[in-house]
Parts: sequence; C-alpha cells; structure tokens
Amino acid sequence: MKRLLSILLCFVSLSVFANEPAAEGAKAEGFNPGEMILHHIGDSHEWHWLATDNGNFTTYLPIIAYRPGKGVSVFSSKHISNGESEGPAKEYDGLKLDHEKLVSTDGSKLYDFSITKNVAGLIGSAILMLVVFTAVASGYRKNHGRAPKGIQSFFEPIIVFIRDEVAKKNIGPKYERYMPYLLTVFFFIWFNNLLGLTPGAANLSGNIAVTMVLALMTLVITLASSNKYYWAHIFATPGVPKPLLPIMIIVEVIGIFTKPFSLMIRLFANITAGHIVVLSFISLVFIFKSWAVAPVTLAFGLFINVLELLVAVLQAFIFTLLTSMYIGGAVEDHHDADMQMGYDDGSASTHVSH
Repeated sequence: MKRLLSILLCFVSLSVFANEPAAEGAKAEGFNPGEMILHHIGDSHEWHWLATDNGNFTTYLPIIAYRPGKGVSVFSSKHISNGESEGPAKEYDGLKLDHEKLVSTDGSKLYDFSITKNVAGLIGSAILMLVVFTAVASGYRKNHGRAPKGIQSFFEPIIVFIRDEVAKKNIGPKYERYMPYLLTVFFFIWFNNLLGLTPGAANLSGNIAVTMVLALMTLVITLASSNKYYWAHIFATPGVPKPLLPIMIIVEVIGIFTKPFSLMIRLFANITAGHIVVLSFISLVFIFKSWAVAPVTLAFGLFINVLELLVAVLQAFIFTLLTSMYIGGAVEDHHDADMQMGYDDGSASTHVSH
C-alpha cells in the first residue's frame, strides 16, 4: 500500500516538481513551499524539465538585451543562471539576473528581448495551433460534403458550437467577420490552459501580461467595430433624466475599460489559483515529512487536477463568450436595439402580433 501511494503521489506531483532543480543549498535549508510555488507559476530565463538526484534536465534560453551605447548582447542564459542555488549572482557581459529580471551590473538602462520560458511556450503553442488547424482545414477540403474524419471530426463540432451558440447569438448577422478572432482566442486559451497542466510546462495563461494583451485586443476590436448607436448609448443613454446624464456618462466610459480589465483578471486569477491550490496540497507531504498525510493530499490533489481540466475549457469559453457579447453590443443596430428594448419592457406581445 505504501509503495502504491508513492507511485501515485509521484505521478500527481510530477507536473509540480518537474521544473524544480535539486539544489544542495535548498536541501540544506529545507523545503520552502512559497519559493517553489512562485517559481512554478512565474516566468524564467531557463526551462527546467526534470530534477533528479543525478542532475537537472534544463534548457537554457537565449538572452537578448540592448543597452544604449553598448549595442546588442546575445548569449545563453547558462552564463548567468544560478538555478535555485544560493550564492552570488553570476555575471556575464555586464549583465546578471535579479529575481529573474535581467539587469545591468552597472545600473545602466537596458531593453530585454530575451526568449523566456513563457515566450518559448507561446511560440510552441502557436506552432501547435498552426499544425492542428492546418490539418483540420485540409480534412475539411478533402471531406467536403461528407462526414468529417480524423482530427477534423473532433474539432469541427467545437467550431460549429462557437459559431452557432456564441458568435451568431451574441453578434448577429455580422458575426462572420469576427469568427477568426473568436476561434483563435478560444483555442489559444484552451490549448495553453491544457499545456500548463503538463509536466514542466510554462504557465502561459497564468501570466497577467498574456491575459492583458488578449483583453486589449478585445477592447481594440470592440471600439474599432462600434457604430454611432454604441457611442450615443454611452454619451446620451436612452431613458435617463438629463440631470443624471453626466453621472451616467462617467459610468459608461468607465465601463468601456472595466470590461476588458475583468477579462484579464478573471483568466489570470482562475488559472493561477488552480496551480497554487494543487501545489499547496502536494507541498503538505514535504512540509510534514510524513506519509500519513499522503492519502488526503493525493485525493485533493487529484480532484483539483481533474477540476483544472474543466476549468481549462470553461475559462476559454467564458472569455470567448464575453468577447462576443462586447462586440455584439458595439455593432448592434439601432433598430435591433429598439426591438430588444421592446421585449424587455413587456411589449413582446405587440411585436408578435405585428
């Protein structure tokens, strides 16, 4: 029984400690769950795949930095990476890492264009999406008018669902021009959420910079697609008494920016929270240093890990759904809006009778 628990615990914790190097200094000082969790969910200039007693399997990523007056520096992060060991920071070509932030040793300004773990993960997920959907498109051309086969049979129902249940219902007749963006956002978030659960993977969806860019893209597309009725609703909200209009204008303008802000925070917080919970449960075994807590830790860890599979697709769906709703509100025609208001104020019977 003890051996079985050992195998199961190692399986669940593999994705947690796959990128944790075995440092002698860390062993001497004991296990630090806070540092381990922050290291796992954060970005870094090297990619730790697996840590064993015989050594660490690490991919060192390229450092690319530009310093005014000194030009561009390009070298491997191996020259300045200390892994997790304690001690003085390594310096190379006048550069060093300070808590994974690249800085100049003389304090001069620099621009960091390095390929970090998240950047490498982003490139990898983009390549994966290109390969998958090139195969789906090829299958659609070959099987046009016939039942889908292979990888197309898995993805086509999902694409049709996003089109019929998300885009059409929330955007209306103009939905087609926004389908490429909606599908890209959905599958990009979903793929990266799933990849983030694999051993040694980058926590891309849990990086607030990534979610911020996605939210900003939604904001730009929404504002670029907005019509005059959209802006009239913001600066002259129908049915609002004139004395209250200045207050409503402020509220509506703030709402333009709070919507993408909520998209950014929701995705970031949910993905990051899931990783932290799983890591916290697994850390209990190493904190108490007892197999007595292993069954409880294993049960909760497995439950949260399986729940994360649901959260992965749910967060992708919610982000896509809300994006389509924001775009739909921006492109909504005046006549369609009046019809909707008529239904909302109880005059549905009048429209039906006509």
